[in-house]
Amino acid sequence: MGRAGTGVRALGALLAVVLAAGLAGCSSTGGKRAEDARKAAENARGKAAVTTPRWTFAMVTHSGDGDTFWDIVQRGAKEAAAKDNINFLYAHSDEGQQQAQLVDSYIAKKVDALIVTLAKPDAMKGVVAKAVKAGIPVVTVNSGSEQSKSFGALTHIGQDESVAGEAVGEELNDRGRKKALCVLHEQGNVGHEQRCAGAAKTFGGDMQNLYVDGTNMPDVQASIEAKLQTDKSIDAVVTLGAPFADAAVQAKKTAGSKAEVDTFDLNAKVAAGLADKTLGFAVDQQPYLQGYEAVDLLWLYKYNADVLGGGLPVLTGPQIITEKDAGALKEYTDRGTR
Repeated sequence: MGRAGTGVRALGALLAVVLAAGLAGCSSTGGKRAEDARKAAENARGKAAVTTPRWTFAMVTHSGDGDTFWDIVQRGAKEAAAKDNINFLYAHSDEGQQQAQLVDSYIAKKVDALIVTLAKPDAMKGVVAKAVKAGIPVVTVNSGSEQSKSFGALTHIGQDESVAGEAVGEELNDRGRKKALCVLHEQGNVGHEQRCAGAAKTFGGDMQNLYVDGTNMPDVQASIEAKLQTDKSIDAVVTLGAPFADAAVQAKKTAGSKAEVDTFDLNAKVAAGLADKTLGFAVDQQPYLQGYEAVDLLWLYKYNADVLGGGLPVLTGPQIITEKDAGALKEYTDRGTR
């Protein structure tokens, strides 16, 4: 049998370990067996489960420096890459033209597949078309679900930002909020605009947008604080990324505000904030899954010409997370996968 057959046998062996863990849980000694199987799976992490060629996949995102959300995306991508025998490359820029230049550099290196975000689609349209024309399969993640198909990508993995925003508006209604501040930390990011617009659409109260410089956290805090000091009627602050939730909490304290702080995205600090009720709720779009599935779907396409989604986005969210869920998620947020 050829290399592909060997890869399938190896993958089947790994799946058998996982299945054995599930079956063991049904027996009187299942707890120990399940734990042994879990440890075996942990030991296997980082080792290729297939023998397909050593392809190179590159991911280029619109992330700024220090954004923990993208650390989680990368972790998912790297773990899928290890399993799929993929050489994984990563680069990022929050400037649209620079992001496009990074993608162009990977095209020049003739990578085997590309994963990109379309937060600033106008800047990315030409370079995505160039990759497709060069025969490089592209998957978009996180932002750009509306443009992904028309740009030539195989599929999009993420959440519908408008739908996620609408879920936030409905949650604010359920919590009896009347006046909310939506904090946008990246100028020109269409996904952020969609989130706030979606929230305003379903929110029964008054929703105002506040634009801040997300690369300068003291400025973020000062801008929110000034707004809360000026308008004491604001009873909810919604940030669009987990790192900015803490800045909003600090701004609330210094402003003497009673506003509830809510956020998009999840990390260990947000989970802790939900548990101690410093934060009201979070909108989780499962970034680990976005990175993992992007690599895995491209491997499936290269290996077997498989494409998930049927022409529609593969959704990873939104899911509203509250203090009731924080405890169950702690193990995953602590290890950096949620």
